[in-house]
Amino acid sequence: MEHPENSEEYKGLQVNAGVSEQLIVNPYLSRMRKKRRQLLTADEYVEGILKGDVSILSQAVTLVESVLPEHQSIAQEVIEKCLPYSGNSVRVGISGVPGAGKSTSIDAFGIHVLEKYGGKLAVLAIDPSSEKTKGSILGDKTRMERLSVHPKSFIRPSPTAGSLGGVARKTRESIILCEAAGYDKIFVETVGVGQSETACHSMVDFFLLIQLAGQGDELQGIKRGIMEISDGIVINKADGNNIDKAHMAATQLRNALHLFPMPESGLIPQVLCYSGFYELGIDEVITMVFNHIAKTKESGYFDVRRNQQARYWMYETINEHLQNDFYHNPVIRDMLKPMAASVVAGQMTSFVAANRLLETYFKLKKE
Repeated sequence: MEHPENSEEYKGLQVNAGVSEQLIVNPYLSRMRKKRRQLLTADEYVEGILKGDVSILSQAVTLVESVLPEHQSIAQEVIEKCLPYSGNSVRVGISGVPGAGKSTSIDAFGIHVLEKYGGKLAVLAIDPSSEKTKGSILGDKTRMERLSVHPKSFIRPSPTAGSLGGVARKTRESIILCEAAGYDKIFVETVGVGQSETACHSMVDFFLLIQLAGQGDELQGIKRGIMEISDGIVINKADGNNIDKAHMAATQLRNALHLFPMPESGLIPQVLCYSGFYELGIDEVITMVFNHIAKTKESGYFDVRRNQQARYWMYETINEHLQNDFYHNPVIRDMLKPMAASVVAGQMTSFVAANRLLETYFKLKKE
């Protein structure tokens, strides 16, 4: 092929060689990663957290969520040193069915709380993990547009990692770190999986249930388990043509609550309607939450509930450590697959296999 630049009329034209193909990956990336992986000491983490350093706080929460033994030892030391500076916040759990508008509502609630009461707000948002890949999207910040850029807020999405009730296993420890960092208001958003939200209830001072109206059978919203642990119930999307349906659903829920036994707090949960998107009725919801907490403090139930929660999490931690020790035992690990194969083949029942594994484990512990 004849190139025009090689003809006589373009004699003075100089054609330079092309640029060699460049690497797609930044050559300094591996060096940056190595630098980032360097762990701080427990004292350095604590010092940064107490100063309110968001970067250090985020790293400490990542450390708490890690399953690596070396990370866990540092994380536990950090938690113990932060413990004296914790316990001084208002903790609110927020749950509801998927699509109820939890993240949008939290954005509106959070901004309103910061404007009305001041202080600092931490949002621990729990994202559901895939059963197949164990991964999570962790995209709650995209639906909390104003809170995510607010200087007095800290949003931390975490994967459920298969834990019961849609609450990440390490959320309670994360609450302690956030409180030590000066966050006096904590929101815990759960994935909203229905009747297994007791884990969230056992770490908050007020459990708020978000419901929707006009979604078919209204009785589906009156589930005994989750209704009994709710301190307040709110109907979202009470706007436009949905206002009448929302108020009708609220009336049905109020009637249903009278059939339940009186809560330990002695306060019957209120049922309110609001719109998270249009920010209608937000003030009423926030006032309900803080009034309820104020009443429980006056009656002494606030401290009783905190003590019950501390006891509950002691037992939960024991169960978790026993489970981890069992499954990480090398002898048990070698026995698990053959035993499971025998159960699948019908040579052994599930209960016999479980008993043999446990007997082996306890014998090993005695030796």
